[in-house]
Amino acid sequence: MQLDNLVALVTGGAKGIGAGIAERFVDGGAAVVIFDIDGEGARRTAAGLCARGRALPFEGDVSNEEHVRAAVERTIAELGRLDILVNNAGIEVPGTMPEYSSAQWDRQLGVNLKGAFLFAKYAIPHMRGRGGAIVNISSVHAFVSYAGNAAYDASKAGLLALTRTLALDHGSDGIRANAICPGYIDTPMMEEWLAGVPDREATMRQVLSFHPLGRIGTPRDIAEAALFLASDAASFISGACLVVDGAMTVAGH
Repeated sequence: MQLDNLVALVTGGAKGIGAGIAERFVDGGAAVVIFDIDGEGARRTAAGLCARGRALPFEGDVSNEEHVRAAVERTIAELGRLDILVNNAGIEVPGTMPEYSSAQWDRQLGVNLKGAFLFAKYAIPHMRGRGGAIVNISSVHAFVSYAGNAAYDASKAGLLALTRTLALDHGSDGIRANAICPGYIDTPMMEEWLAGVPDREATMRQVLSFHPLGRIGTPRDIAEAALFLASDAASFISGACLVVDGAMTVAGH
């Protein structure tokens, strides 16, 4: 599974799953554009990868159309092509319906779902006719809803529907679209969640008990799945969702 001479753009690439994917893609031979609202983080991650390959940072907000268009244009201008798009950027702000403000709802849907739409909109014209791969990072929340996560759950389920439609609309262009649905992954987002629970150790024991494999996932686990779906090894796979959760959902969690 190699990506030699290909160009990938990874959103939310400064840390966590996105950084893991960017690292694995660079090791696989691709040049990678790391897009993140955390510009310093994007620059730091890109600098760390430059000894292993080519990585360019781009500071921007995935829900801002001008930022998205500029990122795609810079990718083409500096790297000459765009073969792989990974829509990974996401945020989670828990809350029940009466607690949510319209702004909070719009922000989660804007980052988690609209961002994927915008990047697909501007990336597809550069892939059309040559082929390409879109990998959307959804979540097990697309299948199993959790109390107090309505906006996050809705956005991740919507991302699966968007993935299927992209596969249908652009298969004739040689573009494949697939999704990955991670479970619990050891990322800064998970650390933020754990920091807010009353008993971190008890919560982690409970989380581990959900997983028949006996551990939570790592960014590398998701990166390997993304590499597979972006590579020619998955050339006949499109419109699919790959669940990477250590069998958590099939165990009923």
